[in-house]
Amino acid sequence: MAVITDPTSLDGQAQPPQVYEIEDLIRPSEVEQLSEAASTRPQGPEQTAQLQAQVVQLEAHTALRDATAPVPRLVRGRYRSTDAGHQLELRVDVDGLRPTMRVSGDFFQTSGATTSYVGSFVVEAPAITSEPGVVKLEGQGRFSFPVASRHVRVTIPRAAGLPPRPAMATVQFSAGAAAPGATATFVCSFVSPHFRSVQLEQDSVAGTVPFLSYDTGSLPQPPTSPSRTLTVPKAYQEAGVEVQMAGAPNIIDTSAAGPNAKWDEAELHNAMVNHFSLWRDAPLWQVWQLVATSHVDPLVRGIMFDFSGAFQRQGCAVFHDNIKGSDPASQRAQLRTYVHELGHAFNLLHSFEKNLGDPPQPLGPNGGFGDLSWMNYVQKFQPPPPAIGGPAAYWAAFPFQFTENELIHLRHGFFRDVVMGGKPFGRGAAEVDMDLFADPVIDNSGLALELRSDNTFRFGQPVVVELKLSTSDLRGRTTHGHLDPKDGFLSIAICDPSGETKLYRPPMRRCLDGDAEIRLDAERPAIYKSCYIGYGKEGQYFQQPGRYQLRAQYVSSDGSRVLSPIHQVTVRMPRTDDDENVAELMMGDEQGMLFYLLGSHSETLSSGNAALEEMIDRYSDHPLAVYPRLVKGANAARDFKYLSADKTLSTRAANPHESIEQLDSVIRASLEDRGVDNITLGWTMRRRARMEARAGDPERARRTMDQMVEVFRRRTSSPSVQRYIEMQAERVKEAVTRESR
Repeated sequence: MAVITDPTSLDGQAQPPQVYEIEDLIRPSEVEQLSEAASTRPQGPEQTAQLQAQVVQLEAHTALRDATAPVPRLVRGRYRSTDAGHQLELRVDVDGLRPTMRVSGDFFQTSGATTSYVGSFVVEAPAITSEPGVVKLEGQGRFSFPVASRHVRVTIPRAAGLPPRPAMATVQFSAGAAAPGATATFVCSFVSPHFRSVQLEQDSVAGTVPFLSYDTGSLPQPPTSPSRTLTVPKAYQEAGVEVQMAGAPNIIDTSAAGPNAKWDEAELHNAMVNHFSLWRDAPLWQVWQLVATSHVDPLVRGIMFDFSGAFQRQGCAVFHDNIKGSDPASQRAQLRTYVHELGHAFNLLHSFEKNLGDPPQPLGPNGGFGDLSWMNYVQKFQPPPPAIGGPAAYWAAFPFQFTENELIHLRHGFFRDVVMGGKPFGRGAAEVDMDLFADPVIDNSGLALELRSDNTFRFGQPVVVELKLSTSDLRGRTTHGHLDPKDGFLSIAICDPSGETKLYRPPMRRCLDGDAEIRLDAERPAIYKSCYIGYGKEGQYFQQPGRYQLRAQYVSSDGSRVLSPIHQVTVRMPRTDDDENVAELMMGDEQGMLFYLLGSHSETLSSGNAALEEMIDRYSDHPLAVYPRLVKGANAARDFKYLSADKTLSTRAANPHESIEQLDSVIRASLEDRGVDNITLGWTMRRRARMEARAGDPERARRTMDQMVEVFRRRTSSPSVQRYIEMQAERVKEAVTRESR
């Protein structure tokens, strides 16, 4: 208990030193009484002076008591037990900044020099008892594993002293009041006021300027949001997550990389596996962020690009050219982009696609488009009508914080659902509910979505589907043209022959800048997109013969959710030994990634490349040989930026002659109806034309484009599709003419 020594009496006379208990000092009410007596009662001069002296002394004692009295310490934060063999990391979130009123924790088991994750729990809305000197929290827990002792009680003393000392938390797990007696008890020491701690390794390409900080008061913001200077770590600190910068950032020299400053997914994938010094094949609180120049798609401002497999969500990139600038608006955009992309590494989905998580999460206002969150798209912000949306409305209302549900995930999501390298992006503990893809009761969107493909696929054949978005409104409709699943607006559910339904999750997720609006009307009634869905974050999606049901969902610009009819495909059993051997060469994880990336020179995919080479060499006449040739031809057509482990960047130049040879084989097979789909065929012919021009034969390139126009005049009767093919051909011809001058 705090004490003071006072050598002066209340009448101002010197006295021997005395000890006073803080709680025994005269209270403020007594000061008020004496003050009133000195000012209102009839007193002589000596009595008045004596009362005034007492008032002065009492005020001094009161001020000293207020300054030295113990302040109740917040119990918020992270605690950790030190039990031999077992460890509990506890998170208490019932006071402090934006408390979510939860208690959660993760269990680990230690064996020798290794520690393994066991499971997690959370208590939502625990009963809170605050008594003098102690806080008790208790309630029924939700566990990630079967357990009988679901009742959780946490006891935390409110430590006395100046300053308040961190307290120990005692956690008891029992079967509850019906079966008294704790079955397990952990004593946890206070570790940090942050609920989680992450190491961020950030590197940048030469010529970019990594973001530092933004003063939120620089531009208009909500009056309820305090002005403050935010860095990326500070933004996450406000969410209860500590982000520590891991070592000095590296600046990657690009002088040897040639003039192409644009990055594609294959190059980013290779950069992370070679360059991320903290990367491990394990769930760890570590993430890498690359500040790159620009993406090959100019609309992309950020991407989560780590590849599929057991350990995901460990790397992301932001593209400086789309957000650069030192003015307040540019600095604000940089802050949002950096925080947004790291949010994906924590397994946070876009605001408008949280219902497609696994398990599904509730959507915010207007199907999520009205969320004031780091995870929403600024340009897509649209609160419920008649409120005005768009960037200006977003920034005027955005408080620079995550939503309540996002806070709960960041602070109390089960370990593997949040930690980098844990569960795949968007995955929790349940399977996708096909009711999420149920037909709406009312559909006034004016849009129609169709998913189509061949009805049968050979075992091991890459499953490619075509998406068609059209208008059903004679007056026309305006929407966006993002039909690629990696952009987040198009989702495909896959129900396999066993009845299990999964959501197709591409290996990489892109975040777009700009609306890319299109008008669908009589002049252009539909747009098309070809998508490879055979491989994603969960590996191969068509691993067994049988019948599959597919259904797609498109989220339009106004938030409407447009569903395709169910499309059925059959994967046939292998008929010969060669079929089985070919399928084995085609269906590895590395091969799936190469099909997705359309090739790569990354050493981490060398086994996949070797298998595809063997496929071409040994089974060149097999119908599926067209797909390895497509991968090899596409890869040979790119100037591949290679970021090595020693942090040097070089470029492996394209090989036009090899590309032309392989793509020719693809085109010939496709013209005989034993090759790729129409959209991929058109892409292949355009790519071959560019390589022909680069090899020094622009006239041959123009003939290839004329051939493409003629091929699709025979293959489609749609005037709008024919016009679009002609436009694509003219664009390539113009580029060839320009580059050959």
